[in-house]
Amino acid sequence: MPRHLLLELGLEEVPARFIRSAMEQLKDRTERWLTESRITFGTVSAYATPRRLAVLIQDVADKQTDVHEEVKGPAKKIALDANGEWTKAALGFARSQGVEPEAFFFKELNGVEYIYANKSSLGTNTEDVLVEGLTSIIHAMTFPKNMRWGAKEMRFVRPIRWMVALHGEEIIPLEIAGVKAGRTSRGHRFLGEETVINEPLQYVERLREQSVIVDVAEREANITAQIEELAKSKNWNIAIKDDLLEEVLFLVEYPTVLFGGFDEAFLNIPQEVLITSMREHQRYFPVLDTEGQLLPYFVTVRNGDSKGLDIVAKGNEKVLRARLSDAKFFYEEDQKLNIIDCVHKLDSIVFHEELGSIGDKVRRIHAIADALALAVQTDRETALWVSRAADICKFDLVTQMVYEFPELQGVMGEDYARKAGEPEAVAQAINEHYKPRFAGDPAPVSLVGSIISMADKMDTLAGCFGIGIIPTGSQDPYGLRRQATGIVQILLERNLPLTLHTIFNITLDVYAQAGLLKREREEVRKELYEFFGLRVKNVLSESVRYDVVDAVMASGYDDVKLTVARGEALMRAVQADEFKLTVESFNRVSNLAAKAVSNDIHPELFEQDAERKLYERWMYVHEAYAAASGNPAEAIEVLSQLKDEVHSFFEQVMVMAENEAVRANRLALLANIANDIQRFADFSKLVWA
Repeated sequence: MPRHLLLELGLEEVPARFIRSAMEQLKDRTERWLTESRITFGTVSAYATPRRLAVLIQDVADKQTDVHEEVKGPAKKIALDANGEWTKAALGFARSQGVEPEAFFFKELNGVEYIYANKSSLGTNTEDVLVEGLTSIIHAMTFPKNMRWGAKEMRFVRPIRWMVALHGEEIIPLEIAGVKAGRTSRGHRFLGEETVINEPLQYVERLREQSVIVDVAEREANITAQIEELAKSKNWNIAIKDDLLEEVLFLVEYPTVLFGGFDEAFLNIPQEVLITSMREHQRYFPVLDTEGQLLPYFVTVRNGDSKGLDIVAKGNEKVLRARLSDAKFFYEEDQKLNIIDCVHKLDSIVFHEELGSIGDKVRRIHAIADALALAVQTDRETALWVSRAADICKFDLVTQMVYEFPELQGVMGEDYARKAGEPEAVAQAINEHYKPRFAGDPAPVSLVGSIISMADKMDTLAGCFGIGIIPTGSQDPYGLRRQATGIVQILLERNLPLTLHTIFNITLDVYAQAGLLKREREEVRKELYEFFGLRVKNVLSESVRYDVVDAVMASGYDDVKLTVARGEALMRAVQADEFKLTVESFNRVSNLAAKAVSNDIHPELFEQDAERKLYERWMYVHEAYAAASGNPAEAIEVLSQLKDEVHSFFEQVMVMAENEAVRANRLALLANIANDIQRFADFSKLVWA
C-alpha cells in the first residue's frame, strides 16, 4: 500500500538568497531519484524557512516497479559458430544480462536475425533503498557557498542540527554528519517548541502549531495581505519590490507586519537615498503617498507574533535614525566637493589593467560621444551638452554617498550636478547614461543621455573584445551581454539614425588612436557584429516565429530598427495562405541566380515576351522597392508584385539555353531580382506546415 514520505533538514539560519533554489533543488533531486529508482509517487511538495528545507511526497509505492524487457544481442551469424555452438560474443552477452544461453531466442530486425534474451528485474522494497537514496540526494546538493563545522568532513550550506525522515509512520534510519533522523522537528526559535510528527501529512499543521509557516506560498500571501491591509487602513502606498519581498520571505518563519516612522527633516535628502538606505540596509518597505512621494514612515516584517510591536517599532526606528543620519552626513559632505576635482580623482581608480583608469574611460567616452552626436546631426547646443555630460558622467563615483550605496551611481550624480548649476540636460544625462541597467529597465529618455549611454557601453564592449575578453557560456563578468542589449534597446526606442557598423567604427577609431587594440581591428569588428546579432535575434524572437527570425537575420541586421520592422512585416505576410506562392517564386529565382556570373542585363538579348515582361516588371519593382526601403510592410508588398511574372517566366522560358549569351543574360536578370529579394530576407529559411 502506498505511503507518504517526509524529509526535513533542520539547519542553522541559511542566507535568504540561497533558500528558494535550495528548496527547488531538494524537490527536483528527490523526484529524479524516485523516477530513476522506478518508485511511483504522487504529489510532491517542497517547504522552506530560514531554518529548514523539507520535501513531502505523497503516495510513494512500497516497492520498485518490476522490469520485464527484451534485450537484443549480437546477430545470429556472430552468435553461432560453424558447428552451431555459442560463440564468445554470445556467451559474453549472456553473462552481461545475467541469463543462461538456453534462454536465448531469435528475432528478425530489418532482414537480419539477432539473438534476444528476456531480462527481468524484480523491484526491491522501497524501504530498503530509502537510506542510500536520501543520503545520496543530500550529499549531491550544491550551493553558492558551503561550510564545514566541527570536525565533520561534510560540506553543506549551513550545519545540519536535526532531521525528520518518515516513510509512513516509520522512521527512516538515516544519519548525516552525526545527526540521526527521527520524528521530532523544532518550532519557531522563540515562540515554538519541539514537536513530534507521527506521519508525513501532519507536517505542515504540526509546525504551524509551533509558530512556523513552512509553506512558502502561504507565508508570502500572509505578508502581502498584511501589508495591503496596513496600506488600506493608513491610505498609504507601500512600495513592495519583488526582490525585497523575496528576501524578507526567507528571513522569517512567522511573519508579522509592523510600521514605524522617522524624522521628517530627513525628507530633505533625495528620496532615492532614503529608499535605498531603508531597503538595502534594513530590509524595510518605504511608504509613499498617492502621488509617489516618500512619507516619513517605513514598514517591516517581524519574525514573530504581534506582542510588544510598539517596542519592536521603536527599536527599528532607532536603528533607522542612525542609518539616515549617516546618509544625511554623506549627502551634505558630498555637496562641498567640486565636480572637476572629482573628475580628476577618477584617474586614480583602475577600470582595467589593460584599459587604464576610469579617467581614461571617461576621455574615451567623450571622444565616442562627440562622434556619435555628429553622426546623428545634433544641433550645436545639444552637441555641447553631450561633451559636458561625457566629461563629468562618472564624477559621482568618488563621492561618499556612492561609495556607501553603489546602486545610487548616476542618481547622486544627477542631483549633485543640478545643485552645482549644470544644465538640466547634462544633469539628467549623468543619471540616464547607466540606463537600461537591467532587463525591463527603460532606455534613456533624452537624446544626450542616449548618446552618453551608448558611448559608455560601447567603450566597455570594444575594450573587452579588443583585449580578448569575450563572454563564453554563462560567464560574463563585465556584463557585456547586458551592455549590448542596452544599446539595441536604445536604438529601437530612440529611433536614432545609427547603424551598428557606424557605432563600431567610431568606437574602434577611438581605441586605435589610443593604441589599445591588442587584436586585429577587423576581427574585433566582426565579433562585435556577431555578438550584437544574438541580441537582435532575442528581440525579434519575442514577437516573431523562429524561421522568420532566421530569414530576416540572414539578410543582415546592421540597421537594428529596420531589421525588427522587417521581421514584423514578414511575420504578418506569412500568415496569409497566398504568400506561400510568392515565396516559392522568390526561392526559384534565388536558386538559379546563384549560377549567374554577371549582373549585367542586355535587353536586346531577350527572345521571349515572358522574359521581357519580367524585366519590365522588375525595373518598376526595383525603383519602387528602393523608395519603400524604409517601410518594410510596403517593401514586401512591392516585392510580391513580381510573383506572376516570375511564374510565367519559369513556365515559358528555358533559362539554361544553349546559347551562352542568352543563358548568361537570363541568369543576370534573375541575379538582379535575387539581390532585391535577399536584401529583405532569405525566404528559403521559411518553414511551411
